[in-house]
Amino acid sequence: MKYDLVIIGGGPAGLSAAYAAWEDGCHSICIVERDRELGGILNQCIHNGFGLHYFKEELTGPEYAGRFITMLQSTGVDVRLDAMVLDISADKQVHIVSSAGGYEVLEAQAVILAMGCRERTRGAIAIPGTRPAGVFTAGTAQRYLNIEGYMVGKRVVILGSGDIGLIMARRMTLEGAKVLACVEVMPYSGGLTRNIVQCLNDFDIPLYLSHTITDIQGKDRVERVVVAQVGADRRPIPGTEMTFDCDTVLLSVGLIPENELSRGAGIEMDARTNGPKVYENMETSIPGIFACGNVLHVHDLVDFVTAEAARAGKSAAAYCRGETADGAHVLPVSNGNLVGYTVPQHIHMDADWKTVDIFFRVRGELGKSKILVRDETDTQIAAFSRERMAPGEMETITLPRVLLEQAQGAIRVCVEEEQA
Repeated sequence: MKYDLVIIGGGPAGLSAAYAAWEDGCHSICIVERDRELGGILNQCIHNGFGLHYFKEELTGPEYAGRFITMLQSTGVDVRLDAMVLDISADKQVHIVSSAGGYEVLEAQAVILAMGCRERTRGAIAIPGTRPAGVFTAGTAQRYLNIEGYMVGKRVVILGSGDIGLIMARRMTLEGAKVLACVEVMPYSGGLTRNIVQCLNDFDIPLYLSHTITDIQGKDRVERVVVAQVGADRRPIPGTEMTFDCDTVLLSVGLIPENELSRGAGIEMDARTNGPKVYENMETSIPGIFACGNVLHVHDLVDFVTAEAARAGKSAAAYCRGETADGAHVLPVSNGNLVGYTVPQHIHMDADWKTVDIFFRVRGELGKSKILVRDETDTQIAAFSRERMAPGEMETITLPRVLLEQAQGAIRVCVEEEQA
């Protein structure tokens, strides 16, 4: 079957991309979603805090997804649910399988990758100890509790301070569990400040920074964990061990963009983000294949996913109309001092745009700082001030064309913290 645009993933990124593409005149669209319903991870995020930027009001995750699902119902977008994408070819043939349609090949002019991300597991971080029941990723525990209706434990220790882990600390407490501690190997939290306040501080749950779990003990079920302080090299410091009697360990130790399909298609990847390298219009290294949302880089707010996916949707619609940049003049973007990565990684200088948004994360907790944009001659072409920055909160700067046209060669984004 042929479509102008095939979107892989029906979560917040896929929904926003589809609606934006439809509004921009692309009326042959198919969303392929492996779950039985649209909405993605938002369906299990029953807490509020969504939509403050995009809808200008506070919504729960299902409410936020519901808004876009309702908007999509006013369009003619085709939706394939309970359908798994097996492969994407460089010529944009999407191979899918489902119980309803069996094996199918969808031919598209353009493809948008919106597969989201997955959680790191215990195996990925190699925690020592036995292998009892009671060890869950935070997202798995969230699904069990909020969708399936199962209480996963009564005495809980959380490893990692990512946003899902922080939110689950509050959720488990509200359901009657005792959350004994949240343990973070880094000297700073990986989550939003508001979640540290609302999910830990408000419930008197201790956060142990520069600590990690060094042993999980138990035969059939988790019985206790050993936590130790770590040094600057992140190795446990002998003599600092604490033992917590618990029956559950939740892991909130990072998210990984879901990019097996991207790699299989031969898309150029970025080792810093674990996602595809993209241009300012969200196009990957393969013309006509775009990427957005957590498959590109892990976001902290769904509102930012929505805006980024809308850009991808409009760009894909323009590609289907034959509106493409010739690629003669491309400006590379890289990260400098204290910056972990930048998205996009390239900018088409011969495309029709007025400003470009650059997203990045810093490598540590910073006070009053300057964000500096320099070119290959080390000439400063832009500067921005921030009162504070943290790795758990994504930063964005907007660069106008007039400044980028002055750049000599590639540009890099760096940060300098002001001395107190």
